[in-house]
Amino acid sequence: MRAVMTKGKDTPWEVQEIEKPKPRENQVLLKVHASGICYTDVHQTKGDLPVNYPCILGHEPVGEIVELGPGVRSRKLGQRVGVPWVQAGCGSCEWCLRGKNAFCQKHFGTSAQMQGGHAEYMVVWADGTMQIPDTLTYEEAAPIFCAGYTVWSGLRIAKPQPAERVAVIGIGGLGHLALQYAAACGFHTIAVTHSDDKKKLSKELGANQVVADGRELMESGGADVILATSNSAKQTLECIKGLRPDGRFIVMGVYNEPFQINLMDLLFKRARIIGSIQNGVEYLYEALDIAAKGKIKVMTESFALDDAHSAYEKVEKGDVRFRAVLTP
Repeated sequence: MRAVMTKGKDTPWEVQEIEKPKPRENQVLLKVHASGICYTDVHQTKGDLPVNYPCILGHEPVGEIVELGPGVRSRKLGQRVGVPWVQAGCGSCEWCLRGKNAFCQKHFGTSAQMQGGHAEYMVVWADGTMQIPDTLTYEEAAPIFCAGYTVWSGLRIAKPQPAERVAVIGIGGLGHLALQYAAACGFHTIAVTHSDDKKKLSKELGANQVVADGRELMESGGADVILATSNSAKQTLECIKGLRPDGRFIVMGVYNEPFQINLMDLLFKRARIIGSIQNGVEYLYEALDIAAKGKIKVMTESFALDDAHSAYEKVEKGDVRFRAVLTP
């Protein structure tokens, strides 16, 4: 089979012919139909996040189950499924027993402990897959397994209440989905962006207001929940001043620069900063369900597997609007 190989830190992606994997007990073989490229792929390629080289990256894969390993009962041949970042935990630590395998120190991560989805086939843990609604295409579904899942679960753990205001920083791969999820729930939704073309788009995606920075955010009434999806620590920190009393600041970006907070922006407002990852499989189900009902439009740019290197370069430079997807 063909796969996109990452041979070492900061080395170009290469498409190579390798042996097709075989599922073991409780695993399935997935024929990959689409695999989203996330900016986390860039962090992994550059060595900013741990990865075992050489490897196959890609943690937004979706496809069709074409082979069952021994002992699989929860999945069937031909099912359309996708795979999130964490497929399984050890099953016996405190966090696995609490149903929070994302915190398991021995979990099996897609594109980390397990090979990723930038390939024609991949082996995954059967119980780590999630079925895809019939109304979603593979290209639409793939980004929801990381970008959509991340922002929706971030909104959910913020627990916004009726009449509260939700702001989104960074109208990009994650942010364009965060805006739509917040608007679909009926919250007063505010986009924070300096980009003129994204201001118009933000309105089309459901934003009630568009502001340029934290100062304008506060002058417009502030936000009870801020979903920080930007990869810029400077832009993210600047927007904390737009947080209302008892506000929740949900951090979902990864930064290569210091994240230094002025405690005065939090202390007298009784505000909270919450780090958010993918916070439970029920939120993945909900994120897919909302998209399947037509309330979310996933904006993608598709690339053939042979064009993986150029796709990576576009993602690295921020030239993709808004999610890049490989279609083996």
